Amino acid sequence: MLYQSPHTAAEAVDLLKKSKGSVHVLAGGSDLLVRMKGGFIEPDLIVDIKRIPATQQIKASKSGFIIGAAVSCAELAQNKALVKAWPGVVEAANLIGSDQIQSRCTMAGNLCNASPAADSVPALIAANAEAVIQGPKGKRVIPVAKVVTGPGKTSLKKGEFIEALKLPSGSAKSGDAYLRFIPRTEMDIAVVSAAVNLSIDAKKVVTDARVALGAVAPTALLVPAGAKALIGSKLEEEALEKLGAACAKACNPIDDKRGTIDFRVKVAKVLATRAAKAAYARAGGK
Repeated sequence: MLYQSPHTAAEAVDLLKKSKGSVHVLAGGSDLLVRMKGGFIEPDLIVDIKRIPATQQIKASKSGFIIGAAVSCAELAQNKALVKAWPGVVEAANLIGSDQIQSRCTMAGNLCNASPAADSVPALIAANAEAVIQGPKGKRVIPVAKVVTGPGKTSLKKGEFIEALKLPSGSAKSGDAYLRFIPRTEMDIAVVSAAVNLSIDAKKVVTDARVALGAVAPTALLVPAGAKALIGSKLEEEALEKLGAACAKACNPIDDKRGTIDFRVKVAKVLATRAAKAAYARAGGK
């Protein structure tokens, strides 16, 4: 196995482009190292991107936040501006593993691991986040929702890696929230998860919304019908019922030892409703 630690994005791209065999990018390593130790993968090349400056920074501007791919989830919780603007995203990221894991794991790594149950992904999708990708043809930016294509699979092409994630600025009258169901109280993988991001006007009417679900399909799902149910409402019972129905209809889960199909569908409705209420309250609705 060859380990390389480039100092620039161009160097990393060159290594990835010329590589042969099993190649993996290392940001935090909380997923990669576990898979290696378990014997699930045997990399021929590991490209550690932590020495690339752009991967280690959180930049705030009027247009939003740029979060480097190697910024740990623990660092996110320490950034007051980010926590204020996107509490749901930060909460989702802070649910990944234990305190020790938090100092290593990253949202970009959580995304690229491509687990249907990844905690940060539904929250990022609800926030309309984007991935900044470096590759042989230069830099490109795509919605986070288009990164994962299936369990363990992404849309990244040979030679590409995620350099950073972009979050919009949001507004004073917006709020987001993420909730999950797990069998244990901590350090478990979501059986079902839901994220809601919404904005309201001066009359506390929802003017815009995004709803996402996790662990109920091969990839995290954006649920446009769920968002439509919220827009124009003040989260009256009728709107919440329509939200739940839309989320239930969008689900395409599996039966496994952690939860049945029926259970996951029912819990998705409950979590989406609760997340919507939390996001509404954070936006100033209640």
